[in-house]
Amino acid sequence: MRAVVQRVTRASVTVDGAVVGQVDGATAAGQGLLVLLGVTHDDGPDQVATIARKVAELRVLDGELSAVDAGAPVLVVSQFTLYGDTRKGRRPTWNAAAPRPVAEPLVDAVVAALRERGLTVATGEFGAHMSVELVNDGPVTLLLEA
Repeated sequence: MRAVVQRVTRASVTVDGAVVGQVDGATAAGQGLLVLLGVTHDDGPDQVATIARKVAELRVLDGELSAVDAGAPVLVVSQFTLYGDTRKGRRPTWNAAAPRPVAEPLVDAVVAALRERGLTVATGEFGAHMSVELVNDGPVTLLLEA
């Protein structure tokens, strides 16, 4: 499992002209997290737990706070392209990305695990063409792997 985590002051995801998920930095820290989440074939419950823990406890908000510490909102957007392979030619292959029947329940499990930690979590729409808009704060962008 792979996640790109960005510290944001606001972020939203739109599908067919409608906002389906958003976060704003309306917390004590004034920040939130955007998580682009990719799943590969051999991911399972262990990777879900690891990614959820890392996202929740990552100390990247002002004052070295984590999302849990600050009560910061999180927007999780599934993104199979995180497993795109560009080593050959100019066209990426998506062989390492898990198919929907494998990936969608694991993305949902990460969202549930974050909510179990008390976080407010918004989401995109799995498998939809999404427009993601964000204001990266810092900028801070990190790659997490489990």
